[in-house]
Amino acid sequence: MARRFRAAIALGSAILLAGLAPARAQDEPRFPKPAMEQLSPEQQAVAAEVLKQSSAGLGGPYGMLIKSPELLKRYLLMTEYLRQKTSLPHRLNEMAILLEARIWDAQYEWWAHEPLARKAGLSDALIGDIRDGKRPGSMQPDEAVVYDVVTELLNRRQLPDDTFGRAKQILGEQQTIDLIAVTGFYVMVSAVVIGGRIAIPNDEPAPMPVLVK
Repeated sequence: MARRFRAAIALGSAILLAGLAPARAQDEPRFPKPAMEQLSPEQQAVAAEVLKQSSAGLGGPYGMLIKSPELLKRYLLMTEYLRQKTSLPHRLNEMAILLEARIWDAQYEWWAHEPLARKAGLSDALIGDIRDGKRPGSMQPDEAVVYDVVTELLNRRQLPDDTFGRAKQILGEQQTIDLIAVTGFYVMVSAVVIGGRIAIPNDEPAPMPVLVK
């Protein structure tokens, strides 16, 4: 009897572990951070450019994008402009990125950009409302138009004339174009983050709550 009981326990444990294994495998990053010596000469050349820009080294999305080095070269050019040289004030640029990360549930992207948004001058209250999926209760006129442009583009898949007109009036044409561009570009970034199962470093918890949709 005792022998049969122990065998049943062992079998039950094996079944349980077998059931958990796929779930754990599904959480594993698909493209671990590579070492420089693992890269081809072409990959090493673009990796050197990554290291000039990235505080995460070859971690984050770069571990995935390095597999397509020509794509990564062009990605770096876009990020350099849309992060460092854009006509849009950094406060509004980071707000747009946070909104896109929230809508796409891109946890790594939010984790990376929330500190940058605070540094750029976004208020704690505004960041908290975006994280919780709420329209912030108190926004400056330029923040309100950024909120409307990003959420209407991503949620409604259109940009109504009145919203576009307000954006042009408040931000001007170039900043409006750069706002639309950064919104679309970070959709691609979120696709990379989610498609590659990019994990938050050091097993930190997800920074955004899961929203019921």
